[in-house]
Amino acid sequence: MFAPEVLGPAVEFLARLAGDGPAVEFAIGTGRVAVPLAERGVPVTGIELSRPMAERLRAKADEATIPVVIGDMATTVVPGEHTLVYLVYNTISNLLTQAEQVECFRNAARHLAPGGRFVVELWVPELRKLPPGQTATVWQSEPGYIGLDTYDTLRQRVVSHHFRFDGTRQARLARSPHRYIWPAELDLMAQLAGLEPEARYADWTGAEFTAESRSHVSVYRLPEPR
Repeated sequence: MFAPEVLGPAVEFLARLAGDGPAVEFAIGTGRVAVPLAERGVPVTGIELSRPMAERLRAKADEATIPVVIGDMATTVVPGEHTLVYLVYNTISNLLTQAEQVECFRNAARHLAPGGRFVVELWVPELRKLPPGQTATVWQSEPGYIGLDTYDTLRQRVVSHHFRFDGTRQARLARSPHRYIWPAELDLMAQLAGLEPEARYADWTGAEFTAESRSHVSVYRLPEPR
């Protein structure tokens, strides 16, 4: 996700939507996107739950360049109106209930000026790969790494398992829980927050979203007053 061919189009896409206005990044992390976006001249403020992640961001940009508010993205508010709020790399799925995810949309709407946009990057659940009776899929396999997801379809939960191998017989395992969201469900969350769907692409380059797309970049807009 740090590769120039991945990061470059994302920054270009977001800078275009921000225009001359300020942006807020929910779950800003270590500033992977915010730092190059700020370098493009877009004022960026972040919301981040993890203090250690925010401290790593401070090694790249000071508080005056990229202010960060410590808190969760469903309730924490940055003062002012913004032309763009964005949430990248599947992070909305870190909120483990539908209610929290809806509140995240409402919080995005609170930050936006009329006509502003909320952008969400999210993967498409791969349930079509699950044969009857199976609960796990391998979504990536390469030398030194295997990524495997286990699904709880009743609760709409998934746990991502990341196996990393070195030259020994041992492997390191990291797990992360998520609540997966269908694209149509995401649109309904936007509607509940008073946002309107504007566009959906397969990636940051603007490729067409199809039934075979593994992820999407969705854009929602806060309507202008009538």
